Amino acid sequence: MTVKDAPPISRATLGVPLTLTSGIERMFPTLTPAQVERIAAHGRVRQIRPGEVLVQQGDQIVPFFVVRSGGVEIIRPSNTNETLVALYGPGQFTGEVNMLSGRPALLQVRASESGEVIEVDREHLLALVQTDSQLSELIMRAFILRRVELIAHGLGDVVLLGSNHCSGTLRVKEFLTRNGHPYSYIDLDRDDGVQVLLDRFHVTAADVPVIICRAEVVLRNPTNQQIADCLGFNEAIDQTQIRDVVIVGAGPAGLAAAVYAASEGLDVLVLETTSPGGQAGSSSKIENYLGFPTGISGQALAGRAYTQAQKFGAQVIIAKGAKKFACDRTRYAIEIDGGLRVPARTVIIATGAAYRKPSIENLAQFENAGVYYGATFMEAQLCRGEEVVVVGGGNSAGQAAVFLAQTAKRVHILVRGKGLAETMSRYLIRRIEQNPAIVLRTNTEIVALEGGNHLERVRWRNAQTGDIETHDIRHVFLMTGAVPGTQWLDGCVALDAKGFIKTGPDLSQDDLATAHWPVARVPLLLETSLPGVFAVGDVRAGNIKRVASAVGEGSIAISFVHKALHE
Repeated sequence: MTVKDAPPISRATLGVPLTLTSGIERMFPTLTPAQVERIAAHGRVRQIRPGEVLVQQGDQIVPFFVVRSGGVEIIRPSNTNETLVALYGPGQFTGEVNMLSGRPALLQVRASESGEVIEVDREHLLALVQTDSQLSELIMRAFILRRVELIAHGLGDVVLLGSNHCSGTLRVKEFLTRNGHPYSYIDLDRDDGVQVLLDRFHVTAADVPVIICRAEVVLRNPTNQQIADCLGFNEAIDQTQIRDVVIVGAGPAGLAAAVYAASEGLDVLVLETTSPGGQAGSSSKIENYLGFPTGISGQALAGRAYTQAQKFGAQVIIAKGAKKFACDRTRYAIEIDGGLRVPARTVIIATGAAYRKPSIENLAQFENAGVYYGATFMEAQLCRGEEVVVVGGGNSAGQAAVFLAQTAKRVHILVRGKGLAETMSRYLIRRIEQNPAIVLRTNTEIVALEGGNHLERVRWRNAQTGDIETHDIRHVFLMTGAVPGTQWLDGCVALDAKGFIKTGPDLSQDDLATAHWPVARVPLLLETSLPGVFAVGDVRAGNIKRVASAVGEGSIAISFVHKALHE
């Protein structure tokens, strides 16, 4: 057996007639002669011949090509056959969002007929999209739409072998999905002929989940960092170069800071432990964010912001989070996974907060095997037609309950308080009240989780009556409280009693004396007890827990970064 090739996204497959629809025109636009010439000023002319490979799958250096004459085809290669993904003719161009990040090529680029192309390297392409607004809109839109289609059709350089009953499979799916990386998935529980594939790569059931990179490298139950290394997420980034600003965390606050810093000409590096988006990235739908009247998923919002930051030249290291802050020297440095120290002139801490875990003895046993900390499409598919529990009374919990109620048999919302009015937006409360599939249980908390390899039963207790109920429920979503991501700071900056970072006017004279504040001025609005080190978003004491607030703080911080750099 071989891995089945997903259908190509060529026009023929999409069933589009010769008169293209507007959607396809946006994905595969044809440039005018004048636009082609503007691009030609950034590159060089190259002759091509049929069958010539211009980019091989996995190549680290990936040029951008505009077809002047002849044709270019995009191919997904494999050991036994190949998939035609797209064809480009005169006036059309190659590439997708990997062109911005500098990651290895997902697919092969090959000449289909003799002709001439304009070849532009990545550095000059970035300069083009930053300076030519018309071409920037055409190219960026096409890149984003192409990546969406690649993801939808599973057309990439990764095959994931897993089981929905395996917690590691859900973790890997989430890592690839939230990083916007297309992959093919083979369900070991449903594919009758999968044993041939397992034998081919010498894989056993104990190895699940298994990642196959470019049909060559096999990773057995890999860590997120191993996956990132295999796919070359960080290969194009110089991790030892001193940066104007290093941003720790790629949630809404960190991504906003990256966009504004890079767009204003600063040399920016972002460090992210897992994937862009933070807590907001796991939200099924955000409906109160300015400019999106129909709402937007947290993943979509994060994906757009991530691409926007890369457009302006910000670099993002994935799956290598901050481990220690070297703050006892003139120049700051952040130690990341692997022991490498990343130097920085200024630092923005945007590490956010994680949901607080209740004190349940065997909670860790069921994480990603019945217990989840986000409600996305992946989790919703696992509990379709079943009863689920959502624990929490904030907006994230409300959004999750409404979203899950679309496919679940019943959603039980458990809150320790007497209601939702003090913690949740009114529009969400009204939807919950009007949805017959949602049951609100106040003054209630989970006291036990039971099962084997997967959660099977839940026990909860009503604090007013003392009654304990047992229910055969296999899926629980925990969205309660917040634990700030400050463990790695190790006393470098002043924290409040709950572990959040104190900034600006919240810093007392005692805080500054203890920190030996070295400059004559008082700390700036978002500045910590270390000059040139700022905190934004959920990790900051006194933060407003809204996406818009986090984005605002991230953007405002850059004005203070400029001041610190000029001192």
